[in-house]
Amino acid sequence: MNTTPLEKHIAYVFKQKNLLKQALTHRSYGTPNNERLEFLGDSVVNCVTAQLLYVRFPAPTEGVLSRLRANLVCQQSLFEIAEQIHLGQYLMMGDGEFKTGGRQRPSTLADALESLFGAILLDGGFDQANQVITRLYAEKIAAINPEIPDKDAKTLLQEYLQSRHLPLPDYTLIQTSGQAHEQIFHIDCIIPALSLRTHGQAANRRAAEQAAAAIAWQTISLQRPSKPPKPRLNTT
Repeated sequence: MNTTPLEKHIAYVFKQKNLLKQALTHRSYGTPNNERLEFLGDSVVNCVTAQLLYVRFPAPTEGVLSRLRANLVCQQSLFEIAEQIHLGQYLMMGDGEFKTGGRQRPSTLADALESLFGAILLDGGFDQANQVITRLYAEKIAAINPEIPDKDAKTLLQEYLQSRHLPLPDYTLIQTSGQAHEQIFHIDCIIPALSLRTHGQAANRRAAEQAAAAIAWQTISLQRPSKPPKPRLNTT
């Protein structure tokens, strides 16, 4: 596989090509795969984005900075960056994974990007990983306005119901589907006081709850006279 275009996209050339190969190897393909590198990459991307936010925004509190960082390192943000560098086309995976759309799956691409960051850390050290992550995140960092509220759907729902002295939603696990290593969680968001029940599904329980809450919030929004804030879908 010719990975030169990928290295051009990230502006980094690997000295140890075996590390790049491992970062691009999904567990369905065999071993060594990118799971351990993903663990390492998750740590380094959290560290780098925390530093970027700390330097760029000197005023916000720790809580605000934590929220901003969570938005940057969530599955959706990682997936968007992975798509920008066309990471999916370089992934090696088993036939079953490939045939079911593995190369376009947000969770797979997000994990692979973290693995790539981990591989760069091992290959070139922290400074090189820092430079790559900083370049890839430059557009997202520049677009941040910490003064604009950015609350997820569950928070918006909770605040709305509390302001009206109504009971909070009940998030009920309806079922799980799929293989053990790639389960899909099906969650219902139930608000009896509003006679409302919505359904969400995702690769983890928290994300499924957020998906169900987002639909509930959108339903409530249609019944409100003024346009409410758009919820952030936190998928981590």
